Amino acid sequence: DMRKHVIMTLLDTEQSYVESLRTLMQGYMKPLKQPENSLLCDPSLVDEIFDQIPELLEHHEQFLEQIHDCVQNWHEKQKVGDLLVQSFSKDVLVNIYSAYIDNFLNAKDAVRIAKEARPAFMKFLEQSMRENKEKQALSDLMIKPVQRIPRYELLVKDLLKHTPEDHPDHPFLIDAQRNIKQVAERINKGMKSAEEVERNARIVQEIESHIEGMEDLQAPLRRFLRQEMVVEVKAVGGKKDRSFFLFTDLLVCTTLKRKSGSLRRSSMSLYTAASVIDTASKYKLLWKLPLEDVEIVKGASQATNRESIQKSICRLDEDLNTLGQVSKLSESLSFPHQSLDDVIKDLMAAIHRDLAEKQSLSFSMGFPPNKMELSTTKADGTESFIFEFPNPDARLGFEQAFEDAKKKLASSKNCLDPEFLKAIPIMKTRSGMQFSCASPSHGSPESSHEVWVCNSDGYVGQVCLLSIRKEPTVEACIAVCSARILCIASVPGLKRTYRCWSFFPLPPPSPRGGRERAEAVGSPSSEPTAAEDAGPQPCLHISISGSSLELSEPVDGGNRELVPFDSDDTDDESSPSPSGTLQSQASHSTISSSFGNEEIQSCKEATVETTSSEEEQEPGFMPITGTYSQNRHGESPTDGRALRRSSRGSFTRGSLEDLLSLDPEAHQSSMWLGTEDGCIHVYQSSDNIRNRKNSMKMQHAAAVMCILYLDNQVFVSLANGELVVYQREAGHFWDPQNSKSLSLGSSGSPITKMVAVAGKLWCGCQNRVLVLNTTTLAQEHTLQVGQDSGRSITCMVSTGTGVWVALQSSAQVRLYHASSYEQLAEADITPPVHKMLAGSDAIIRQHKAACLRITALLACKDLLWIGTSAGVVLTLSVSAKAAPTLVGLSQGHTGHVRFLTAIELPDGFDVLFPLP
Repeated sequence: DMRKHVIMTLLDTEQSYVESLRTLMQGYMKPLKQPENSLLCDPSLVDEIFDQIPELLEHHEQFLEQIHDCVQNWHEKQKVGDLLVQSFSKDVLVNIYSAYIDNFLNAKDAVRIAKEARPAFMKFLEQSMRENKEKQALSDLMIKPVQRIPRYELLVKDLLKHTPEDHPDHPFLIDAQRNIKQVAERINKGMKSAEEVERNARIVQEIESHIEGMEDLQAPLRRFLRQEMVVEVKAVGGKKDRSFFLFTDLLVCTTLKRKSGSLRRSSMSLYTAASVIDTASKYKLLWKLPLEDVEIVKGASQATNRESIQKSICRLDEDLNTLGQVSKLSESLSFPHQSLDDVIKDLMAAIHRDLAEKQSLSFSMGFPPNKMELSTTKADGTESFIFEFPNPDARLGFEQAFEDAKKKLASSKNCLDPEFLKAIPIMKTRSGMQFSCASPSHGSPESSHEVWVCNSDGYVGQVCLLSIRKEPTVEACIAVCSARILCIASVPGLKRTYRCWSFFPLPPPSPRGGRERAEAVGSPSSEPTAAEDAGPQPCLHISISGSSLELSEPVDGGNRELVPFDSDDTDDESSPSPSGTLQSQASHSTISSSFGNEEIQSCKEATVETTSSEEEQEPGFMPITGTYSQNRHGESPTDGRALRRSSRGSFTRGSLEDLLSLDPEAHQSSMWLGTEDGCIHVYQSSDNIRNRKNSMKMQHAAAVMCILYLDNQVFVSLANGELVVYQREAGHFWDPQNSKSLSLGSSGSPITKMVAVAGKLWCGCQNRVLVLNTTTLAQEHTLQVGQDSGRSITCMVSTGTGVWVALQSSAQVRLYHASSYEQLAEADITPPVHKMLAGSDAIIRQHKAACLRITALLACKDLLWIGTSAGVVLTLSVSAKAAPTLVGLSQGHTGHVRFLTAIELPDGFDVLFPLP
């Protein structure tokens, strides 16, 4: 049976591979991790050398056991493809191999450093090689994971040759072949990318060491392009040997002193500067300029330049003639005029020197094919240089590389490199505070340019008010609760526009209790009437024609500038604790009350709690219970009087005129804060939070995971899997009793993220997206993201017709179509993050790459912003014209990027405000 023979080969090779991984663990890593062997190798180097080895061993031991069981129970219809599919479709395996490949060159470098630093380490390696079963050296064992995946490809291909198409294993083997090929391609791509990044970093580092006076040449995205030996043609002083070093964003010019008299480039090593520059010569820095400040003067510009020089020569000739006349006139003076003669003499000498330079420059600008003029912009003005290349081909090659580099740089600058403005320190009321979330407010003009930034230490939740009026300023830091703040959302109020009123009768409530839509009768406005009801019970419906009951959605930022904010979780233990900002919530007593017990039967069943202290009272504090409920007002009043809810939560009867008077608080936007202990704190303004007086506080049975406003409703997801939906009466503030609750998940798989997409609500639950109709709350579609159900959706944002989704502990972000739900694209953050970290210390790279994942997403203008656990912030152009390339921003964080948010800049904002 050839199939069994191939499976036996798979079993044997897998056994050998697992033994190699065990040798790395048992024979090398564990002994080096022992305290008594700490002198053999630095512990940080040990971690870098054996990064991902324990994870690889754990996975392949499980896979080996599955293959072994398959062989033990072998029969003619035995399947093995399903095991391969299950093993190689896991994102975690791809991430482990990708991380190992990305770190492979660093690991080899760490071995070299350890050998050079401590001879005892060499002896340990030799002894360990003699003791292991296969007598394999450390370098031979380290290359095994790199070589293993291609081996699986060959085995599956061989197995398919001997598996008939009607065999039950055939479709699984086809899937396995595809999955393994994708893994192999990603690993090969990662290997090439890692090698390229490492090569570029080492070359730039060595070039810096070869140029005398050169500092700070290394940069995350900088790559060396080419070196050119040229001659600078000077108007005074003849010709001087020079050397150009062209980088992707920089041009360096140095003096040149050749030792050998000829250009020598070694090809012995691909990872040294000797392979790309002449290391035999000596260089000394003359100048280095960004490519944006350097231009090659060509064609019409050259002609214009020559014409300008000729005009300067004519003017200097005229000045000489004028000075000659002045000199003759001075001779006729009878008063002593020696000082005047000296001034005239010095001035004429200066003009002669300038004239000689201009004439020499004009003569040299005949520009034979091997000459080139550079115009540079410096702090003291514009300066021109003439350089002569060895031959015309060398000049053309350099010009082409120079122009290509400038075009790529301009494209990346325009599309993918937002301008950094300021790092804003946030004062903490306690040490150990970590940022958790943030949101801009959409309130009155006084508070419309504020950002609420939340941070917590697990015991206290703090809100910092950040003003963005003229420049970013922290106005207050206030402790608001005794729990971690997990989420925050800005909820708009009602617009203050009044046009006309129309009254019309409503039909009786439908048997299903649903809401009825009716056309306004007798409305003089030709615009559609926004009819909002307050429930099925009133017999008279009041409609405001126009937009008086419309919600004040965020202002369209099409012509306004948006500024993204990000945050990391770096703790500042030395942060001062201002007195008076931290208030203990534990001392608050709890009392019970209810809304309008004498009026509505349905309200008697709901218990409403308020907390009371010397400083505040918080009416509207109520628990939400039940898996699916709908709490609305009961029967309509029988006395002909209208029913309304006051701004403080009580229900009253009143006349029609009372009902027509809108609650003034309904116009105010509000900020909803969700906490780990299941509370939602609602604040109507920044003044309220400064006084620590919330407008409403609602207690739930589980932690509040996410809050989202959509279609005049506030959606709240809880850690027990429930989705609570709050609704607002027409013309009034939010009612804690006017809510619905439905169960979409469980305590083990709650809704972790929500986003509004084309009028629908996308809810992330485990690795699935549930698409809900916001009116009926019915599920319209279910979308699966990835194959690993153990990874929940942690980040999700909408961009036009697409939705970007990232899973827990994942380094990939996926794009799905908003209506067809088809996956359109996938981007891996690993290569660009490793590029950004290339100049960091080895231990920092190893630490940040070990558990790299996406921690935050933001869609702003035409950019997708991606926050990472490494502290690196990436941007991705989401416009159709731009190439989908991930680019890292030069500013980052030492800790995780906890949130990304955007706010419109006010008209008076000064982008040139003083920087710290």
